[in-house]
Amino acid sequence: MSKELIFLVEDEVHIQQLVKYNLEANGYRVLTFGSGEGLLEEVQCSIPRLFILDLMLPGMDGFEICKQLRSNPGTKNIPIIMLTAKSEEFDKVLGLELGADDYLTKPFSVRELVARVKAILRRMTNAAPAEIEIIRHGNIVMNLSRHEVYKNDQLKEMPLKEFELLKMLLLNKGKVLSRELLLDKIWGFDYYGETRTIDVHIRYIRQKIEDDDSNPEYIETIRGIGYRFSDRTNEQ
Repeated sequence: MSKELIFLVEDEVHIQQLVKYNLEANGYRVLTFGSGEGLLEEVQCSIPRLFILDLMLPGMDGFEICKQLRSNPGTKNIPIIMLTAKSEEFDKVLGLELGADDYLTKPFSVRELVARVKAILRRMTNAAPAEIEIIRHGNIVMNLSRHEVYKNDQLKEMPLKEFELLKMLLLNKGKVLSRELLLDKIWGFDYYGETRTIDVHIRYIRQKIEDDDSNPEYIETIRGIGYRFSDRTNEQ
């Protein structure tokens, strides 16, 4: 069985080598880059299973790399983990808005990074039961095998975590799912109470599937608890 390939962009050599060593010790192949330009050139030839992007880089920063990867049809659904020395909520939210799937602040535990990589790749591998390929609700259609979401037959682009979150809500229509449960099931580990992560993803899903995201009909907020996908249909 071939090893899963990971692209790592990190300009600090000691961090680059530390992450590469530990990922390879856990059975992955790692291709490293000191700049975003080098990574974007390489993806024209090969596509990894996951990207790890440092935020603060010389030249093109991690935000711009993320943006370009999400606009590329070949890499738009490949999960992205961002690494950064910044911890402000603004930076985390911006990274999520641009399509990052996860976020670690330096200094970080390499063991935690490896655990998050494993969780993301495991969930990609087991993303959909073989017997389920299509989920429908009114004018929303999810094609699980093709990783596509349609609203009124119009394709809506969704990064991996948005896709998985919407799928979980749809598969549990009418049930209230807590933020903590969603974090645990979608991210696959204890996310240290950062439920803001769920709120950001929900906001961007709503912008894609709701007629009016400020007055949502599909994804309902249950104050103090979490979210529920309405089991009512409003087909036009």
